[in-house]
Amino acid sequence: MDFNLSEEEKLLKDNIHEFLQKKLRPIMRTIDQEERIPREFVREAGKMGIWGAVFSKDVGGLQLSMTSAVIIAEELGWADFSLATGVMYVLEEGWGYVLDRLGNSELRQEVLPKVVEGDYFLGVASTEPAGGSDVASIRTQAIKKDGNYVIRGQKIYISGALEAKGWGGGHLVLAKTNPQEKHKGISIIYVPTTDERVRVTKINNMGRMGISTAIVNYEDVSVPQKNLVGEENKGFYHAMEGFNHARVLVAGICLGAAKAILDQGIEYIKNREVFGQKLKDFQAIAFEAAELYTRLEMARLLTYKAAWALDKGVKDAHVIVAMAKLSAPQVALDIAKSVMMWMGGYGYSKDALIEAGFRGIVSYLVGAEGAMNIMKLIISRGILA
Repeated sequence: MDFNLSEEEKLLKDNIHEFLQKKLRPIMRTIDQEERIPREFVREAGKMGIWGAVFSKDVGGLQLSMTSAVIIAEELGWADFSLATGVMYVLEEGWGYVLDRLGNSELRQEVLPKVVEGDYFLGVASTEPAGGSDVASIRTQAIKKDGNYVIRGQKIYISGALEAKGWGGGHLVLAKTNPQEKHKGISIIYVPTTDERVRVTKINNMGRMGISTAIVNYEDVSVPQKNLVGEENKGFYHAMEGFNHARVLVAGICLGAAKAILDQGIEYIKNREVFGQKLKDFQAIAFEAAELYTRLEMARLLTYKAAWALDKGVKDAHVIVAMAKLSAPQVALDIAKSVMMWMGGYGYSKDALIEAGFRGIVSYLVGAEGAMNIMKLIISRGILA
């Protein structure tokens, strides 16, 4: 058992860290305040291979392991702990992986090279107003007509919809191709958001301001049957594979954000003096820092084990992934809350930027890529089966 990164992984980490420290960390405040990720950064990151880390080389990807993808996720979370850029990465990698693995050659070549370059946005559209985490109960339909699929329905809380509308690209849409069935009647179909019959309405979130969240209406959108991803009526199972990959990346970006915030907090308590001594010399604060640092390390080990399990095709990998998704966001939120408390009034201000991390992290507890109770459901079924 070896907990060291390989030489290739160390080099990847160093190169990505240097790039993001120079290009992303300085614009984090701007991303949060202006509510957009600059296109120039997206394209520069594309040249680094960030958006196509796990994609096949024939579409311009680096074809890296999930372990390496988590390394990149951590660095993105560290550099932009508002998590806006990390959210984009989770979607591109987690759902681009599904398209790369299951899409036909024509569709892959049409979409994925542009995603890799940062010209297209790619995400997933699964959640519906009446369904929430209950994917099997979706109502959006895909009806076969004249060699096409006609998509009709509504999705909600869809990340990156405005980016896909403005930049190009689209979403892997979960739709019923057999309405008589529940989860066995779902298919995944790539739908370009640029189609004029795709209507996008922005939702004003409290955090991760740099990337949009929206309601998306599909008003009889016609797409060719080649846009089917994987097998018809097997979309539920394909989506679970996408969620597994996305969730471990979520854990990774939360780890990075937590590390950035905790490092800032530790530096603060080492230097801040009250009542004639440093904050670090107060046992209550020192012990809290010790506990948070330990919990962060525990979450990191679990996250990398989950990535390893996906790389190795471990049978119960989805359970380990759910454990990582359950742990990392909660630890990150607790760290952000404690550091704000250590800093007092300064921690509560926007100048410290801690609140931007706090707001972003919350999204991964309330539902994005699976709510906490869904993770507990997956784990409980895994250990009690």
